[in-house]
Amino acid sequence: MDPICLVENRKNQLSVNPEALKILDQISQPLVVVAIVGLYRTGKSYLMNRLAGQSHGFHLGSTVRSETKGIWMWCMPHPSKESCTLVLLDTEGLGNVEKEDSRSDSWIFALAVLLSSTFIYNGMNSINNQALQQLHYVTELTELIRTKSSPSSDEVEDSAKFVSFFPDFIWTVRDFMLALELDGNSITEDEYLENALKLIPDEDPQIQNFNLPRECIRKFFPKRKCFIFDRPAGKKKQLLHLEEMPDNQLDENFQKQSKDFCSYIYTHAKMKTLKEGITVTGKRLGPLVEAYVNAINSGSVPCLENAVVTLAQRENSAAVQKAADHYSEQMAQRLSLPTETLQELLEVHAACEKEAIAVFMEHSFKDENQDFQKKLVIMIEKKKDDFLLQNEEASDRYCQAELKKLSEPLKMSISEGTFFVPGGHRCYLEARNKLEENYKLIPRKGVKANQVLQSFLQSQAGEEAAILQADQALTDADKAMAEERTKRQEAEMKQDLLTQKLNDEKQKMEAQERSHKEHVAQLKEKFMMERENLLREQEAVLEHKLKVKELASECESTHCVILREMLAR
Repeated sequence: MDPICLVENRKNQLSVNPEALKILDQISQPLVVVAIVGLYRTGKSYLMNRLAGQSHGFHLGSTVRSETKGIWMWCMPHPSKESCTLVLLDTEGLGNVEKEDSRSDSWIFALAVLLSSTFIYNGMNSINNQALQQLHYVTELTELIRTKSSPSSDEVEDSAKFVSFFPDFIWTVRDFMLALELDGNSITEDEYLENALKLIPDEDPQIQNFNLPRECIRKFFPKRKCFIFDRPAGKKKQLLHLEEMPDNQLDENFQKQSKDFCSYIYTHAKMKTLKEGITVTGKRLGPLVEAYVNAINSGSVPCLENAVVTLAQRENSAAVQKAADHYSEQMAQRLSLPTETLQELLEVHAACEKEAIAVFMEHSFKDENQDFQKKLVIMIEKKKDDFLLQNEEASDRYCQAELKKLSEPLKMSISEGTFFVPGGHRCYLEARNKLEENYKLIPRKGVKANQVLQSFLQSQAGEEAAILQADQALTDADKAMAEERTKRQEAEMKQDLLTQKLNDEKQKMEAQERSHKEHVAQLKEKFMMERENLLREQEAVLEHKLKVKELASECESTHCVILREMLAR
């Protein structure tokens, strides 16, 4: 697909493009989201096109007018991670003098941070104080983004909370003309960045202002990387038409630098996650974009907690339906109604329910108090009862049809008076017993087999009594004994049906207990996974806090050295 506008920015009013949301809604894979920001006319779009492996895609401009408005999105299969989709976000240039309200720059910057897993800041020439002061948006992040509905006043705590879901940070320096040296020694690109981010220990307001963007980058983005790029071509005319130039005509250093940059992104750019390790898919990114933009347009601050709650409500409702549909589909595929026994159906139910619970667990998150899982329990129970009813109806229809075929000769003999002769009752019993034996030989009659047979025999009670009374070969005592035997057989069959009913109820209760245990077991397993994610997140926050303390100690030590040097003079 081609790039498409995700967030439109018209007259400083942000809106989400419904067509882009449709594209995201079709992506169920985890996303690796790479966003780029920077001053306008610094070649952001060209760099993103190279990440896409294309010379065309995001629109390039060759004039002083900024081409990209809002945030544009380009979705494609990840070059090296088959299970992921790569999403590139190209943003409109910051600091455009034609903008009526620079506040929109801050929101574009904040949205790029919120939506990405790797955040690229594209600068020009060098990382100096001017470049860092131009990156003042990073100092506003605590005002532009909240992790919870009620903001915290502790700045260090805030930065630690942001670290758990903020993206990795990459600073790209374009048209770099300096030597990578410090104090006469060669340094790496990363060392160049870290040296530029060093703080000056001083309480002077000007020094504090100098330190602020550096301190914010160090606090908010503990994982940082730097890439420098030579000019891609030497002539101005070539620079104006870079997208038309084949790679072999670009500067050799630029080619290598671009290849290294793209390789690093493909290999190291992580999947987009929210707090507690919640993986972001396309289906989840769309609602997040809507939630953040709606918050901005309403005059409030995008809140991660609120966005996640809203997303969880939507995702969990869909997860319940997806799991219930999976249960219905699998039951329909695996069951051949009627089943021979109730236990056979309940075993298929247990297997399908286990899979359905797994589907729910995979697609749900932050199901507070298991409200949505309880809805799934109710839905599956209702669907199971429907299958039980269908099974009974199928068994009843099948048994009735088979008995009708088997009983036709018997009914014909009765209607023709065959049994209304001396010894007729004995002949009738032989014929009826033969019918019962043949009926019992029929396979897969199902759960209603005995009940249908009893109903049939009860329907024949009148004919049998008439045949018995007409049989002149029997004495009154014989007839009384035969009637008593018939009553005893009826009582035994009723007892058998009652026993079967009680056994069926017991099997259903046991199935419910197994169902409950399965829900609890899978919930515990998911809870343990979420707990491990939370522990990893807390460890990262703790590690970040320790680094912040080390940073403060480093500044204090440096300050003491400076004071001693001043006193020595």
